[in-house]
Amino acid sequence: MENSSIVFIGMDTHKESTDVSYALEGHNNAPQHLGKFASRKLAMQKLVRQLQSKFPGASLHFCYEAGPCGYWLYRLLASMNHRCYVVAPSLIPKKPGERVKTDKRDSLKLTQLLKTGDLHPIYVPAEEDEAIRDLSRAREAAMRDLNNTRYRLKALLLRNHINYKGTANWSEKHLRWLAEIVLPHHAQQFVLQEMIYAIRERIERLGRLDNELLCQVKQWRFYPVVRAIQAMRGVRLLVAVGVIAELGDLTRFDHPAKLMSYVGLTPSEYSSGENKRLGGLTKAGNSRARRLLVEGAHAYRFYAKVSQEIQARQEGLSKTVIDTAWRAQVRLCKRYRYMSQRGKNSNVIKAAIAREMIAFIWSIAQETKLPATKVAV
Repeated sequence: MENSSIVFIGMDTHKESTDVSYALEGHNNAPQHLGKFASRKLAMQKLVRQLQSKFPGASLHFCYEAGPCGYWLYRLLASMNHRCYVVAPSLIPKKPGERVKTDKRDSLKLTQLLKTGDLHPIYVPAEEDEAIRDLSRAREAAMRDLNNTRYRLKALLLRNHINYKGTANWSEKHLRWLAEIVLPHHAQQFVLQEMIYAIRERIERLGRLDNELLCQVKQWRFYPVVRAIQAMRGVRLLVAVGVIAELGDLTRFDHPAKLMSYVGLTPSEYSSGENKRLGGLTKAGNSRARRLLVEGAHAYRFYAKVSQEIQARQEGLSKTVIDTAWRAQVRLCKRYRYMSQRGKNSNVIKAAIAREMIAFIWSIAQETKLPATKVAV
């Protein structure tokens, strides 16, 4: 039996197995390898009981890398009233000379870094938030599948020199025109019919996901924030849901600059001494949230104006939120035109606008009251 107030446990998790190491407090206590355990709920519960028996009265601090296995282990350990930290693999310090990588070495390394305080935990969403995020991503994947199928069908028609003379592609009129096409060979005709069927099937799938997303979002605890940030130009329902589902609770950031950096919209910097040099975007953090913001930034290329659609989205919102959205629109539209007149690249302009958009979104989120709910941190 060993006495220690804190025991640090590093876990290298995989689909079938988890390698575990531990270390006690104190400079003289080096990390020790405990063994390999099955990545199962019962096995992890047995591991916790084994550690509690080995170190009675000690506080157990676990950590593991974020990965495809998700957060089930974090939630299991949290339900057992133990601290658990999930860390991003890209933020784990690595020595340049390290050329050997094994599960045992990784678990020992995580244990040592957790003990010295060199690991920075990531934000773990609540189960409900993760479910909405999965639904939002599924909707986006369905849209991507639909567009890819449409591109393949148009490529088939282009190879056979068949052009649509109408103006609206993929309308009902266009689909009726596709049904009347007869290709010279039976094999090609069969491919065309399969593609048309696939397009119709994907359109129906997209409609089902849209209906389910709209229904689930209205019951979501972050729906007040989703509805409030739609007061801004370039932030419709899908963008609003996607950004909040990916980033979670924005109020955990005490300053908008931290949120800008978290999304990866701040420029990289290579400065030394008196020389200051800025590079491209860091592109750190969540790539999907960053892309949605950049897409929304394109709407600010026009002059500031509250359209009927924006006005409808602002109905029932507080005056503070509406004023913030208008202030954002005036500033960002002016900034977009100014940078465009200076000859800036369009991608640079949209990135700059997206960086300020997330700051205004943060401001609106601070003004929006949420229902009292226990949030996973």
